[in-house]
Amino acid sequence: MATLTTSYSAGAPCHLFLHCFSVGCNPSESMDEVELRNIQLSFPTTRTLARGDSLASEERVDTNFGSVLVGIQGDRSKPAIVTYHDLGLNYVSNFQAFFNFVDMRLLLQNFCIYHVNAPGQEEGAPTLMETFVYPTMDELAEQLLDVLIHFGLKRIIGFGVGAGANILCRFALNHSEKVDALCVLNCISTQAGWIEWGYQKLNARNLKAKGMTQGVLDYLMWHHFGKVTEDRNHDLVHVYRQYFEKNVNPINLGMFIDSYIRRTDLGMVRELDPIRRKEARTLKMAVLNITGALSPHVDDTVTFNGRLDPVNSTWMKIQDCGMVMEEQPAKLSEAFRLFLQGQGYALKLFRKNSLPEGHFAFILLFPCLSKKKVALNRKISVDSGAGSSAGSSVSLNGGSGGNVSGGSGSGSSGIATPKAEASNLTLISLNGNEATATSKLVTTGVDVRVLDKGLNDIRITENPISESPELSSAKTIDPAC
Repeated sequence: MATLTTSYSAGAPCHLFLHCFSVGCNPSESMDEVELRNIQLSFPTTRTLARGDSLASEERVDTNFGSVLVGIQGDRSKPAIVTYHDLGLNYVSNFQAFFNFVDMRLLLQNFCIYHVNAPGQEEGAPTLMETFVYPTMDELAEQLLDVLIHFGLKRIIGFGVGAGANILCRFALNHSEKVDALCVLNCISTQAGWIEWGYQKLNARNLKAKGMTQGVLDYLMWHHFGKVTEDRNHDLVHVYRQYFEKNVNPINLGMFIDSYIRRTDLGMVRELDPIRRKEARTLKMAVLNITGALSPHVDDTVTFNGRLDPVNSTWMKIQDCGMVMEEQPAKLSEAFRLFLQGQGYALKLFRKNSLPEGHFAFILLFPCLSKKKVALNRKISVDSGAGSSAGSSVSLNGGSGGNVSGGSGSGSSGIATPKAEASNLTLISLNGNEATATSKLVTTGVDVRVLDKGLNDIRITENPISESPELSSAKTIDPAC
């Protein structure tokens, strides 16, 4: 789409009038005479999958199964994320746009990314010799161990797509002690079926003999985007189609595809028996399993999810996309960020403070009450009165209780409501059969009115001793508790 650029000359004879409207200004008073002198057309920069100048530094790593090219992005002293690309792509074309997305740039300030390329798949790679034996999927996974040793990495976070996701899963199964978490997109855990094997075998043969044919091109587009309809992003589809036609080494890709279709089953089993679970072959680390609603691999990800331990795995299907990283980068980056924060990484990122700077608040979490207890607490709150400052006498299981004073707040143990005039907070400790006001916490430098504004109502949702064995046999309990 072209952009119209115009230039004007003020004070020239009247050929074109521009009416400038501003707040509180009469349009007739702000009218200026300008002359349209020339018009120029400018076109937006064409999207490209070529390597950017500031993406990453590259290093060649020798392994037991050949050398691989690794791109490093970020500070190497920070936690490591290892990526692996899909068929027909490399680390540049598969991950460059996503990791340069604005949300991912903020997230990746806390990590160092190691992009691993399959042998011969990097940009501008020379054609592999005919005598070269391409590594199997298991051997490609073992190459990652040499990469970790080369860079001195003890533990990593895996991020893989398609074939790369399968390779990372194999590595995680064999070296679970080196993987903290896995994020995989369109991962297939089974061996190739007859239809996939037939298509891919024909594609590999054509790539080695004829180069990038129309049949191979159509299959790659289907593999990444699914069925391309009229409402899809045609510009993005065109960019990838051009990339596959002009920037992919067909012979090297044919070897990679041939290795992929000869993959073995991961042999994973979901075991729900607590005793047998420790010995079951499955992924022990946290797994985020993602696919797009329009992807042709949705059923494969469901099968993969059914073989994972439900305790540490999450399956996610993102709507309106087939190639998730390109079509829905915002949703994927948010899911990945929350996944990493759940593992204890980048906890301070995107955290919003509910109170002004220099203040703090205490948040108490208790189990949820039953409907019966909620109704009882509401009745007690209404009967006791929110503004009462008098103490409450507490009697538990026939014992005597002390007076509980809450400043100007409510004396009920069901709800504690701080008032704007209060200058301190009271910590109430219920120990055994006796309830006493044990101590007061002076909130030095904290304006309680700010706390009252930030937290309108601090509700103690459950008495910590209400489920104790001593009270379980009690027939009557003072409503004050």
